[in-house]
Amino acid sequence: MHRLADSGRDPPSAKPTRVAVDETAVKINGEWSWVYAAIDIETKLILDVALFGHHGTDPAAAFLHQLRQKYDLSDTVFLVDQFGYRTALSRLGLSGQVDYTERNLVEKWFHTLKMRLDRFHTSWVGSQASVREWLEQFVQYYNRQRPHQALDGNTPIEAVLN
Repeated sequence: MHRLADSGRDPPSAKPTRVAVDETAVKINGEWSWVYAAIDIETKLILDVALFGHHGTDPAAAFLHQLRQKYDLSDTVFLVDQFGYRTALSRLGLSGQVDYTERNLVEKWFHTLKMRLDRFHTSWVGSQASVREWLEQFVQYYNRQRPHQALDGNTPIEAVLN
């Protein structure tokens, strides 16, 4: 597992109540990898992103464990699909529910990510380190600079701080 959001910029202190989590497959030099992401439903803040060489319950649990290290998740409900997350949540003593409506936010983010980076539509040519660096920069842009219509033109960071 490689941490993507640990760029020396502290994440805002957030205590999310509803978090959508999911993963998407990307090809790096012809090999499949999986990008995991967690988004606060209320503020649209990307809480964390990680890159794994495989997917399933173990990477999901590792991703959620690292997320728990960064944020107070004591009152958080995770919105998940059925794939591996229910077991991972149970292992970690976290609360979750299968939700295909509000959880769609993370799917929309993956779509935005892939639309912004045409190379994910086929195969990224370069190192996993270059993928991690690009994802880290995209998360910073998305959280700190990109205004959101659903947040009245504010960025997710502004939504957290207000």
